[in-house]
Amino acid sequence: MMHEAAPVLFYQQERANWEAVLSSLKKKNNNFGWLRLAIVLATAILSFVLLSHDNVAGYFILFFGIAAFLFAVSKNVALAKKIRNTDNLVRINKEELRFLQNEYYHRYDGNDLAPSDHPYANDLDVFGKASLFQYVNRCSSQQGQQLLAKNLLQPLTVPEILERQIAVNELRMDVEWRQQFEAFGMQQEVKIETQIRLEKWVHEDDGSFQKKRWSYIIPAYTFITIASLIAAIFGFIPMAIFSPLFIIYFFIAGSFSKKAGAAAGALHHTAKEIDTIAEWMQWIETKQFAAPLLTEWQQKIKVENTPAYVQMNQLQVVLGRFDMRLNFLVFIFLNSFALWDVRQLRALNKWKENNKEKLSLWYQCIATFEVVHSLATLHFNKPKWCTPQFSSEHFTLQSTDIGHPLIAEEKKISSDFSIKGTGKIAVVTGSNMAGKSTFLRSLGCNIILAQSGAVVCAKSFMLSPVQLMSSMRIADNLAENTSTFYAELKKLKSIIEAVNDHFPLFILLDEILRGTNSFDRHTGSKALMQQLLKEKAVAVLATHDVDLATITTASDGAIENYHFDAQVEGEELYFDYKLKPGICTNLNASILMKKIGIALE
Repeated sequence: MMHEAAPVLFYQQERANWEAVLSSLKKKNNNFGWLRLAIVLATAILSFVLLSHDNVAGYFILFFGIAAFLFAVSKNVALAKKIRNTDNLVRINKEELRFLQNEYYHRYDGNDLAPSDHPYANDLDVFGKASLFQYVNRCSSQQGQQLLAKNLLQPLTVPEILERQIAVNELRMDVEWRQQFEAFGMQQEVKIETQIRLEKWVHEDDGSFQKKRWSYIIPAYTFITIASLIAAIFGFIPMAIFSPLFIIYFFIAGSFSKKAGAAAGALHHTAKEIDTIAEWMQWIETKQFAAPLLTEWQQKIKVENTPAYVQMNQLQVVLGRFDMRLNFLVFIFLNSFALWDVRQLRALNKWKENNKEKLSLWYQCIATFEVVHSLATLHFNKPKWCTPQFSSEHFTLQSTDIGHPLIAEEKKISSDFSIKGTGKIAVVTGSNMAGKSTFLRSLGCNIILAQSGAVVCAKSFMLSPVQLMSSMRIADNLAENTSTFYAELKKLKSIIEAVNDHFPLFILLDEILRGTNSFDRHTGSKALMQQLLKEKAVAVLATHDVDLATITTASDGAIENYHFDAQVEGEELYFDYKLKPGICTNLNASILMKKIGIALE
């Protein structure tokens, strides 16, 4: 069902609805508990009384009592699963309400996915606390989290972006479908380690018991062993003969079971993850989509026109039978008389043969849908954000009301900004704390979102496909004995090399060469700007060095000046955080120094 209600109202209503359902299910579950107890007591008392009086009806009471108890247990198991699922749906809506209040720092931040060296990830808070990843991510599987991280670190091509935008737009309002999809993933984490183990197992060339003769050997063996057991029960074969026969059966079956150990190791503790994958697959495949990206995946994951979830359910059935070997007494009987391990290994090998080319695709499909769900949730939560457009002309960046996507709406200040053509530099001057660095991060974060297929924090946004690079947040490295200044030089070197290779770049620079003296900083910054212009690069440079902005007149319009300023009332500074054209003439650092006690004359 589609919803046009404001996100906060929608989540509040959904939370209340699911809490009511959860309360009802818990009451029903409690009633089933009392029912099971009543069945046990009634069966025990009635059967005892009747059997103590030699009444054969006691056996019927005992039989039906056990059957009723098992039925109640099965209903209770299904009810418990519904309770867990409903509880997850309640949690999802509670979490989304917290997201709308910008309370998301408790979520997984993807810090372990951050590369040690990247053109912009550290500068633009892609990972870690209060990061883009932490804010956008709704993926439960490790595969989904890795794909989202990859998309934030490496831009998609324009055709991929446009295809994903259509999918995101389709799913954004189908909130119930998306939330149930997310709830399935919360039941059991799907891990990359398990995927690697399964893919290794599924591609192992194991032809054990696959030859046609085994289709005759197994039923013949089973007929002989079961016939001998029945004959022994009815006295046709003395126990003195049947006992050594059973030992022979046991060792024959055991010799065939040696290869079952390898399969058991590969599939150990995978049942719950496979169950989650099967539910995801069924939820995907039984839904009617219009977006090409989603329908293409529906077709890709099929096995000879058989739905993937049917294949996964078949694997679950085989694993369930295979796990009977964990019950020693049951396994001894089944394996000795029916070659249980051989039967299950044949079924597993047949499944492997049918699905080995599709297994990795199923994981890719899940990851893709999780990422689309994450971006669709962002779109639903931010209805005023826009879907970016793309220009084939390099370079184009045109935006209105652009703001930082991670700043709360009530605190966010937006600005208009455009830069068009190559060999262009926008120089942004301003006082401390006026908003220069935040503005650069606003540009960078929105470009990352745009090129991952997401909506952006702007009223309108047009961009040409570009590789983002930045030098903003530089730290020394004690392990490498690297100073802050040298670390920045390394970063700038990588930018210069990319510029010289004429990659389509957009560069963000914040207070470059801050680790050296003011003369060298000004000289080096000016030389870098001239080199960027010469190589037709595009950059935005934030600086306190007003003299850098004064070279505009010699740049023939290649350099444009912007600034953030502050208003002074008495001894207090007030910032409006609005980007304005021109050079900042009021840096006001002296007021800040006076406020901390520096006695300026």
